[in-house]
Amino acid sequence: MAERVTFQSSTGPSLAGIIELPQQAARGWGVFAHGFTLGKDCPAASRICKQLADDGIGMLRFDALGLGGSEGGWGDGSFTVKVDDIIRACEFMAARGTPAGILIGHSWGGAAVIAAAMQAPGVRSVVTVAAPFDPSHVEKHYDAVVERVLSEGTAEWMVGGRKLTLKRAFVEDVRAAHLHHKIKSLRLPLLILHSPTDNTVGIENASEIFRLARHPRSFVSLEGSDHLLTARGQAHRAGRIIGAWADAYLGDPS
Repeated sequence: MAERVTFQSSTGPSLAGIIELPQQAARGWGVFAHGFTLGKDCPAASRICKQLADDGIGMLRFDALGLGGSEGGWGDGSFTVKVDDIIRACEFMAARGTPAGILIGHSWGGAAVIAAAMQAPGVRSVVTVAAPFDPSHVEKHYDAVVERVLSEGTAEWMVGGRKLTLKRAFVEDVRAAHLHHKIKSLRLPLLILHSPTDNTVGIENASEIFRLARHPRSFVSLEGSDHLLTARGQAHRAGRIIGAWADAYLGDPS
């Protein structure tokens, strides 16, 4: 069972989301942040959230600016905007009386949830799935046009059969984003999920995040999984691991 919702982004346009609702009484709520240009309906986002809902954890997943059902232009976003919109999503969940106790991010969304967590209302635990240690890791996806963007200000970029506009401010913001201090100052339980055979974001990224994080920190290897968790059962397995780990951090903190 799912509820379609909208809420205002940090820059003004409306963002489209889906809340996966548990069939039974919810034992907690969370927010899921998708990867770079993937959207809320990508396999990792939709399947993990549905598995968590089956386990009694209601989950909001939403499209980033200019993707899927969300308004605005993708090129007007940035890493900073993504972080701010995750905080907005948590504010939305708190306002409707279902504060997000768990914050989950896949790939670039994993980097963003680390950066957002300490400012997000209600969040008591953080999970990264196949996350890069350095947000600028995504530059390899648009390296063919980046010099043109920096010299001319914008360039059109084809990704996943879609034409997106990449802007200089986006590139500069991503290059300026660093997680080192955010990880070291994260005063929340952290679960890191990563596949040793991830050919998009290497396992060394998980090692670096784990090295810098404070306890309580946990790492689970998603052996056999690809970066996008597209093969049968991969995303559901990740969801079951997250649901079991989150037990201690859900419900009323008092």
